[in-house]
Amino acid sequence: MKKKLFAGAALLLYAVFQAAAAAPELSIRFYNKKIYYTDGDPVYIQITLSNSTPDVYRFRLADDRVFSVDFDVRTIRNRAVEPSDVLLWRRGASAQIFFREVVIEPGESFSFVEDLRDYARLDQPGNYVVQARLYPELLKKTGTNILQIGADERYQNYQPRGNNGSDPVALVSPRLNLSLRSPLYAPDDGIPQALDVETNAVLVREKLPPDEVVRFMLTARQKSQWEKFFLYLDLEEMVRRDAARERQWRAESEEGRRRILERFRTDLQSAVIDGDISAIPVRFEIERTAYNANEGSVVVLERFKQGDYTEKRRYTYQLRRIDDIWTVVDYVVVNLGTE
Repeated sequence: MKKKLFAGAALLLYAVFQAAAAAPELSIRFYNKKIYYTDGDPVYIQITLSNSTPDVYRFRLADDRVFSVDFDVRTIRNRAVEPSDVLLWRRGASAQIFFREVVIEPGESFSFVEDLRDYARLDQPGNYVVQARLYPELLKKTGTNILQIGADERYQNYQPRGNNGSDPVALVSPRLNLSLRSPLYAPDDGIPQALDVETNAVLVREKLPPDEVVRFMLTARQKSQWEKFFLYLDLEEMVRRDAARERQWRAESEEGRRRILERFRTDLQSAVIDGDISAIPVRFEIERTAYNANEGSVVVLERFKQGDYTEKRRYTYQLRRIDDIWTVVDYVVVNLGTE
């Protein structure tokens, strides 16, 4: 009898270990690594589920991701950060949870991006540790229970449920370190935009003439110094130069516009859109500069290495001066062939 019990227990443990080994891997990273501040800019986290098992993996993903994902955010003293008001409102709303089934084949991955500020109240500077949890069977209303993250009772009326409606089931990611800085304030001689990632010095817009603004921007792009590249680029004007994006901009709230600018900046970095302005010139020559009190243009001949040949393009950058600071608001490019 004891042998049978032992064998049964062994088989059960084996099945548990096999199930754990067959589970996909959940990982997180910053969608666009940058310096983050406490003044409300999005903190986009890319969540990736990788299936390295020999079996197909299926899970439910809610249309409103707060019913599929949760973030455990803690200070370096292991104190849990309070949930955001947005999270409490979305989880507290009386509405049906819509979802779709996602299928990940062996060897494939599935990723999506969430703003950490939608989940945690990140309004204090400091260092934090972030960990994600994905609930394949969603967070479901229980009426009386509360969802426990670690030892903290944080969200009323929700509890993760397993397939059998009993034990919580979640995939847990490794931890990610987040540093939040206090917002920068504008000095008298310029407008600080960000910190130089290399030197940690404050980047300040200076009163440069239009041709020097363009030279600064192109030199920064040659060195892949993104913070400097964006310093004199008016992202709002660049977004609104496209008719479709202009309509979306007008329809959005202030928070929605923040998200549009952040996504536009990210897409520029990855050359998803406006690849001409984010391309890296091997060399450039400023041919002509013209400007009046408030508007100017700079014509630049730029060369780009394309395999065994060099491509030539002529850029005309449009600039605008506000508070004695020139910024790039638009551009036109003409292809001149190869050499």
